[in-house]
Amino acid sequence: MQPVLLFNDSSSAGKSIIATMFTGIIEAVGVVLAISESPTGTSRLQVSMPFASRLEIGDSVATNGVCLTVVAKKSGAAEFDLLAETALRTNLKELKVGSLINLERSMPASGRYQGHIVQGHVDVAAAILTVDGQGQDHRIEIALPDGFHQYIVFKGSVAVNGISLTVAEVRERSFVVWIIPHTWKETNLHSLAPEDSVNLEFDIVAKYVERMLVVRSQNGSGSTR
Repeated sequence: MQPVLLFNDSSSAGKSIIATMFTGIIEAVGVVLAISESPTGTSRLQVSMPFASRLEIGDSVATNGVCLTVVAKKSGAAEFDLLAETALRTNLKELKVGSLINLERSMPASGRYQGHIVQGHVDVAAAILTVDGQGQDHRIEIALPDGFHQYIVFKGSVAVNGISLTVAEVRERSFVVWIIPHTWKETNLHSLAPEDSVNLEFDIVAKYVERMLVVRSQNGSGSTR
């Protein structure tokens, strides 16, 4: 069964719209097997994954938090096409053969949210500033690019390379997350170092609230329509 979220859209004459959703709980770490280049950047990405045999052409997989569509399958691997915009906005443009990449299939209709609502629509790629081991845990500080500060709140959620994490500290131009041993071992965070970039997707609820407030301010009334 294709994992989907169904809802009605009045602009589509009452038809059901299929929206792919993720939860930020990484299922596996794949390895980049091949990358083909085009004049505009990466165009085809082949990734090994343990659940490749259970995928169908057209299925969605979050790769480092980026929602991509399966366009081809090989034994133990799947292939994805990348738009130039996707490569530009995310850290997928920095991948090379052998890179580790976080993988999550979209949530089944019968599934439970164990992280938070993640769309697979990356907002920005940002640099890791520090990675510090403290006992069995790890503290990671990530730069917060201009224009995104309003989406980070103490104890709020953020998807980092597709991983649902809790914000532990909010700083002027950065934020901090703490990584438990399980997450450190079962994702690609253990392979990253300062100056490497990670994909960030901020909470969709915060973005909707911001949009409603902007529209309300522009209308000069209590209505958001």
